[in-house]
Amino acid sequence: MTMTTADHTRTEPGADRAFLLLRTVFTIAPIVFGLDKFAEVLTDNWEGYLASWVNDTVPGNAHQTMLVVGVIEIIAGIAVAVTPRYGALLVAGWLAGIIVNLISVGDFYDVALRDFGLLVAALALAVLAAHRGKPSTSA
Repeated sequence: MTMTTADHTRTEPGADRAFLLLRTVFTIAPIVFGLDKFAEVLTDNWEGYLASWVNDTVPGNAHQTMLVVGVIEIIAGIAVAVTPRYGALLVAGWLAGIIVNLISVGDFYDVALRDFGLLVAALALAVLAAHRGKPSTSA
């Protein structure tokens, strides 16, 4: 929430903290996950998370697809760092695609549910970013 005081606006400290926390996690996490598609430290089988219909649809093999996924995740994290309002929407859209993929695999409903929570948090970041510095309409 933003409050108007005299000739300037200020953002509530809680909203500022929430914005900073969400911006930080949605910058770091996609970049780390993207880099790990190349390093394979967090898991050695990213391809196991890829639905067969996705693998059959895109050119190349599952490993190559996951490398492209890694690049997109790195770009999404950078987008959040640079322009959180739009980067957060990019991350939310990306998470929606991941959720569809995971549900269609049929073995990762728990991860899909976690990613749904992350999608909602990314949308919250987009809302906070869109309203930063805007005067409040309430009296």
